Amino acid sequence: MTSLIRIFIFLFYWIPQLSACSGPAEINPERTEVRTGAEVLLERYLDEMEGLRVGLVMNPTARIGSTHLLDTLLAEGVNITALFAPEHGFRGEAGAGEIIEDGVDQASGLPVFSLYGSTRKPTGEMLKYVDLLIFDMQDVGARFYTYIATLGLVLEAAAEHRVPVWILDRPNPAGGDFVSGWILEEEFISFVGPFPIPIAHGLTMGELAAMMTGERWIEFENPPVIRVVEMEGWRREMKWPDTGLNWVPPSPNLPAFEHAFVYLGTVFYEGTSLSEGRGTTDPFLTIGDPGTRLTPDQLERLKAVSESLRIDEISFTPVSIPGVAPAPKHENRLSNGIRISVSDFGFDPVKAGLEIFTLMLDATDEYELRNFLYLLAGTREIDRLISGELSAKDLDFQLEPFLESRSHYLLYP
Repeated sequence: MTSLIRIFIFLFYWIPQLSACSGPAEINPERTEVRTGAEVLLERYLDEMEGLRVGLVMNPTARIGSTHLLDTLLAEGVNITALFAPEHGFRGEAGAGEIIEDGVDQASGLPVFSLYGSTRKPTGEMLKYVDLLIFDMQDVGARFYTYIATLGLVLEAAAEHRVPVWILDRPNPAGGDFVSGWILEEEFISFVGPFPIPIAHGLTMGELAAMMTGERWIEFENPPVIRVVEMEGWRREMKWPDTGLNWVPPSPNLPAFEHAFVYLGTVFYEGTSLSEGRGTTDPFLTIGDPGTRLTPDQLERLKAVSESLRIDEISFTPVSIPGVAPAPKHENRLSNGIRISVSDFGFDPVKAGLEIFTLMLDATDEYELRNFLYLLAGTREIDRLISGELSAKDLDFQLEPFLESRSHYLLYP
């Protein structure tokens, strides 16, 4: 049995990552090759790091091709003195929510300071031997993805200790024109919702850094010194398949872009007793519960949510996957539900996900709503959907003020 579990873990986790390094899963024949901020850094700015002690805030997505940027910079002779690890770890060794401990990077021998444990903001002691911080992480474009909270805290600490920050920009996978979902209300500010932005914000990390500073969403006496090393070739209308870049999972449960795109609307099951598919081969595309019983009418309504989606009724059993889903909901219990497949990305995953969410709750005998649901939604308006007072198709997220504010911080056409 142990051997079978190990084989499953290899097939589930490592093969998607190896595939991501060898070529993109989704191919658009008209795609344009995008050059990331990391590539531009190596081409233009290496000489400016000469003589500086450099700290890196990164995760496994900080790659050029199949090589982690840390290893590339070391090979180029850059004086790296400290590594800072967000959720999932510097090299991606931890699952969602797992505490990251301070330690040592085994490949380089460099110290690793945790930013996802008892300390989430770099301290003066951590920055004592750092003259420059370089931030490079692939975001997924979601307000509740914790990397943007980490970015805000890094900028606060950098401003306090007068350490400049270079942000190596990467695409927003969902596209720079895609903005959807409720804007976070002040009552629900948390590490999974640090700023008053919609669920899908349509910004890159560099643009977010400019906006959180310009709008004073972060605390500082003197503004942080930020340089955004911009991408080349990226346009706002691009979704991930248009970029020509390889997908490297930004966290273990988003093994392909399809999962990350649908995640924008299926994340809400994390705030309920229903499974969001952790512990299966398709997290956030597999939804269900031991008490889910779909009627023929409910299944037909699910299938009619979007022409871009195929929804199949399935049964599945979540299992523990160390480092990916160590203790999934309904572990080793047969669950009933659906499997979502995407034929194209020309739909709103937030609205589609909310419509699927209400239908799946209606089809489940008993379920629990947890406070985490409101931290994800950023509002209690989701209760009106669950009660049937509102329909997901009729939602108006009132995004105009946000779109006007963010227009001043856009770096790309």
